Amino acid sequence: MKKDFAMVNESDILKLIQESKNVKKDRKFKQALELYIIFKDIDVKKGFALNEVIQLPKQMTKPAAVCVMATGDMSLKAKNAKADQVIDNTELDNLAQNKRESRKLINKYDFFLADTKLMPSVGKSLGQLLGPRGKMPTPVPFNAPIESFLERFRHSIRVRVKNSLSLSCKIGDETMDDNDLASNAMTVIHAIEKKLPNGDKNFKKFMIKTTMGKAIKLEQKVRK
Repeated sequence: MKKDFAMVNESDILKLIQESKNVKKDRKFKQALELYIIFKDIDVKKGFALNEVIQLPKQMTKPAAVCVMATGDMSLKAKNAKADQVIDNTELDNLAQNKRESRKLINKYDFFLADTKLMPSVGKSLGQLLGPRGKMPTPVPFNAPIESFLERFRHSIRVRVKNSLSLSCKIGDETMDDNDLASNAMTVIHAIEKKLPNGDKNFKKFMIKTTMGKAIKLEQKVRK
């Protein structure tokens, strides 16, 4: 009879975070903390893939970088809301002629938001580069509060997996409170669990590590 595995809980993750911080050496830079998840019993040959945007409950010290593609009123509001960059349809047309600059733009930002009216232009200009990277813009309808979209995406991460039994993502950095880091990690775990074929039964192992530290592992526990 096949044994089931117990869902990881926040106290388990908290211990991993604390241990990973304790083994770290002093560095001259602020180290990120990353969550690694190893899956099992998933046939990757059948095209297993995830591309999830997950809003974290606890703000990271460095927000995600967000680029807005818009014109008119939405463009003005995005600039007033301190979007990292705002580009209009003229700039989109210019990018279509310059693949090098297009790649630089795409690599620079974590998320893209676009006025729904500009989506056809975005697809034509940058679709071939954004699509494979899983960074196609989120459409923002006319009169929607672009400020709210920016706030949400600044506090979000993208978790992407394609034909692999593992993923990794940043949950914060070493200066953050341990409980806040654990809360962010659990939010990611719960979001991913909902997308797996058999939920938590597809989890095999969890790991937490700092940028330069060793991975601290947690095997899934067998249910009694």
